[in-house]
Amino acid sequence: MKYMNFNSKIFVGLVRYPLFTKKSIKLIEQNQYSFVVSTHATKASIKSAVEYQFGFNVISVNTLVHRSKKHHVGKFIGKKPQYKKAIVTIVPPKTLSFFDLL
Repeated sequence: MKYMNFNSKIFVGLVRYPLFTKKSIKLIEQNQYSFVVSTHATKASIKSAVEYQFGFNVISVNTLVHRSKKHHVGKFIGKKPQYKKAIVTIVPPKTLSFFDLL
């Protein structure tokens, strides 16, 4: 595995936590895993961080940014936070269990 020239402390901060939704659980069958990552992370840094933390080869990384939305509670208006999601495709023979991600 080839890592970018980063400090290992930076790798830990890039991938925040795994994302488990109905769609992401269906994608696990296709060896695609969803993570919430730092909003400043690039595809190359996400690939290196996932390879470093979980120890498997990454084929591709797709990213998308969920914009913040307004949230009404009574007469008060708030905002839901903005986050970046990464869908990581790994080499087919490798698999991860849910407990390895947590």
